Amino acid sequence: MGRFFTGEKAWLIDFFATFAALGLTMMKKIILLTLWASLLWPAQMTAQTAVQDEAPQADSTVLMVPLRQLVTERLDALVDDSLMERSQLGLMVWDLTDDTLLYARGEHQLLRPASTMKVLTAIAALDCLGPDYRYTTTLYHKGTISQGRLQGDLVCVGGMDPMFDRKDMQAFAQALKKKGVKSLGCRLIIDTSMKDGDKWGEGWCWDDKNPTLSPLLYEGKTDFAGQLLRELRSAGIGTGSVSAIIDNCPKDAQPLCTRSHTIDEVLKQMMKESDNLYAEATYYQIAARVGRRPATAKDAQKVEHELLAKVGLDADHYRLADGSGLSLYNYLTAEAQVMLLRYAWQQPDIYSHLLASLPIAGVDGTLEKRLVDTAAQGNVRAKTGTVSGISALAGYCTAPNGHRLCFSIINQGVRRSAEGREFQNRVCLALCQP
Repeated sequence: MGRFFTGEKAWLIDFFATFAALGLTMMKKIILLTLWASLLWPAQMTAQTAVQDEAPQADSTVLMVPLRQLVTERLDALVDDSLMERSQLGLMVWDLTDDTLLYARGEHQLLRPASTMKVLTAIAALDCLGPDYRYTTTLYHKGTISQGRLQGDLVCVGGMDPMFDRKDMQAFAQALKKKGVKSLGCRLIIDTSMKDGDKWGEGWCWDDKNPTLSPLLYEGKTDFAGQLLRELRSAGIGTGSVSAIIDNCPKDAQPLCTRSHTIDEVLKQMMKESDNLYAEATYYQIAARVGRRPATAKDAQKVEHELLAKVGLDADHYRLADGSGLSLYNYLTAEAQVMLLRYAWQQPDIYSHLLASLPIAGVDGTLEKRLVDTAAQGNVRAKTGTVSGISALAGYCTAPNGHRLCFSIINQGVRRSAEGREFQNRVCLALCQP
């Protein structure tokens, strides 16, 4: 008989070989087989169990603990800290893979989100504008070109593109040269009707480094007309005594050149570097989507309220003031941010573009120097938020069991922002470490 069993199973071969060699009647063989099995089988099973019990255990025994239990034990230990006795905490963690709550503490408290307000702005923009949206600035002309002289109106229509720069302005000048324009004998109209005349957001501090909100921007500054005239002169186009006036674009004006940048380009700077101008420019793109000119902050807030209702929240519970988080009047909850991140994850077209814009721990953006050489490096992708007394973090990570998580952490009333950042780092490690 060939040996098909080895090691732990080899004793079965010995048993049957011996049994077959016995010259017994069938009845005696059955009786002997029953007796032998009752004595030998339990002893062999006991020996096998003893060998198995002596085998070394896996080092990663913590992975045997259910994720909810693991997260709860770790985060309970973290929130039992003296920092929580002198400040407020909003904390929520959601298991996206299982679509269930993992942990919550103070998740319904209304707190100031600081720059994590940009998470709401980004998701609202991707949701209502779409991932193919572009921020545009257009040069129009109404009139005639005679012997190289432009008569009538030259019109710049602003779409609040924060990325409009020297290359874009040079493109405007080249568009005029291609039309044979050598000098201007026209009016220069600056059309800023896309948004209202508010230069700052509601609730902004006068002593902050606030951006000026204008639909026509040149490298983030508002001197658009002056820069255009200088660029035209550099291109060899005479501007004479032309000066700019603010007015609406005539209906029968013809487009000469349009320059634009993608929503992905804008969101990358807005989220990774926490650029407030880019956030407010995005906020007013959302506002303009309502269809009214000029667009207002309240128009953007209407769209964001609809989004909050869409994700299952009562929008009336929150106070929304701007797109960047600079305002002292913004009030959100950790729950609201988590539900927004969950909604984004459920929409592939939103999630892929949002995720690409978020700072990566230990790699880039405002998280470049945080969580370096830890399990969270390259794992956590989240938006930071910092203003006086506030430190926040909201985004995504992957748990040790491979589940995708989203989270929001808002520390309010912290005297030093470093205290909040350290707490947030420890939360991230609790979620990422095996």
